[in-house]
Amino acid sequence: MILQNTITNKKRLKYAITFIILLTIEVLIALYVHDTFIRPYIGDVLVVIVLYMAFRMFKTDGIRFLPVYIFLFAGLTECLQFFNIVQLLNVEHNTFLRILIGSVFDMKDILCYGIGCILLGIYEWKFKKDVS
Repeated sequence: MILQNTITNKKRLKYAITFIILLTIEVLIALYVHDTFIRPYIGDVLVVIVLYMAFRMFKTDGIRFLPVYIFLFAGLTECLQFFNIVQLLNVEHNTFLRILIGSVFDMKDILCYGIGCILLGIYEWKFKKDVS
């Protein structure tokens, strides 16, 4: 039991450190990168990976098809942008929430989320001993 807790805590730490690093990269991209490739595409690929790492900090033993669930969540969030969810929730003047939720629907974002989730699926397949 103690060995299992130690292994679980090491996994949590690994996911937490990865989450913090990737979240920092995401914030730096959002604040300082104003190009036509890294911010719109790499940032969207990374965001699903950040979500994955955040979830795995709390649920280390894995969930079958987690990358698929994350893709569905990200895709739903993007589709809600099409329906102007920021205005419907009346948070368009809250910069943090407007950036977090997003305010512009773009099919390319969904494609980027898909690429990120495919990368996560490959990661899980390659290291499936960490995932059940």
